[in-house]
Amino acid sequence: MSNIKVPPLGESVTEATVAKWFKKEGDAIQKDEILVELETDKVTLEVNADSSGILKEIKVPEGETVEVGALLGKIEEGAVASVVKKEEKKPELPRSAQKVESQPTKGADGSGPAARKLMAEHNVDATVLEGTGKDGRITKGDVLSAIENAASYQSNISNTSSPRENRVKMTKLRQAIARRLKESQNTAAMLTTFNEIDMTDIMDLRKKLQDDFVAKHGVKLGFMSLFTKAAINALKEIPAVNAEIDGDEIVYKNHYDIGMAVGTEQGLVVPVMRDADQLSFAGVEKEIIRLAKLARDGKLSIKDLTGGTFTVTNGGIYGSMLSTPIINPPQSAILGLHNIVARPVAINGEIKIRQMMYVALSYDHRIIDGREAVTFLVRIKQAIENPNRMLLEI
Repeated sequence: MSNIKVPPLGESVTEATVAKWFKKEGDAIQKDEILVELETDKVTLEVNADSSGILKEIKVPEGETVEVGALLGKIEEGAVASVVKKEEKKPELPRSAQKVESQPTKGADGSGPAARKLMAEHNVDATVLEGTGKDGRITKGDVLSAIENAASYQSNISNTSSPRENRVKMTKLRQAIARRLKESQNTAAMLTTFNEIDMTDIMDLRKKLQDDFVAKHGVKLGFMSLFTKAAINALKEIPAVNAEIDGDEIVYKNHYDIGMAVGTEQGLVVPVMRDADQLSFAGVEKEIIRLAKLARDGKLSIKDLTGGTFTVTNGGIYGSMLSTPIINPPQSAILGLHNIVARPVAINGEIKIRQMMYVALSYDHRIIDGREAVTFLVRIKQAIENPNRMLLEI
């Protein structure tokens, strides 16, 4: 026998939930084949078979919580699952059908062959039918009418008996999200400041250079890389936004590991782009695509989700006009982007239609002052409205 155990789950993670078994007891399995999926409060991971054989026993069913090292099941090594072909048994006909088979061409109730056949197929009891044929005989139309009425009744029952509410246990990831967001509200002196950015010029520049950018780098130039680069320049100028509180100390980070909020079917996750300041615009775009794919496939590792110094979240992809994003602790700030909308704007005394975006910075007032927060957003605005500033890092 070979034991299937819960593998190490990562730093500070001690338990997981059995999310799904891909095999059932008695199934043949091959070495390295995926057996079970475990869900922690950070990632979803798969447990593979160490050997070939059959799945002899499942110790922990789906939905149960297990600790690291716990026994999930057992594999009988080298065994082959036997397939026994059961003798096909002719299905037993309902009583009404049995009676019909023994009857001659005309039933005792006066029904004809067609009517009797329908009653047998749909298990209709002739004694509850009122025949409309000659001398009260049951016709094919009588049977069809009864079948239709029964179907309509069942449909009405289904529609009226649906539950008014469903109770579903929260996943480990959703529990972690809830806990961390509440922790953020309880520990940080959180405020949000806003600004607006004229996206018109950078949208025109992006459109003009997009084909050349794709031809050279194989990825599109998106707004996330532009805002990431703008944020890094602003973080270098205002280091408090890239810092965190540890006890009675402030830890200033000299590296720029940027978290990118990604929505998945399981919930919101924030994979981290390491040393984003050393990446080109194309490098940032490629890393965003890689991390987003891992997130949606449930393949993120613990390392992918820890150690961020600052986070960018884009609610604009869902149509959000304005929001107050919540800080991802122990970070001290988060930048929120929103949708781009054509609005009338006063420029040099004239009203013009421009492509505008609201941006928000939520920050921990214990470490970041209002002046620093406002200046940070102003630097973001200046960089996006004049992209040359990013190239010169000013």
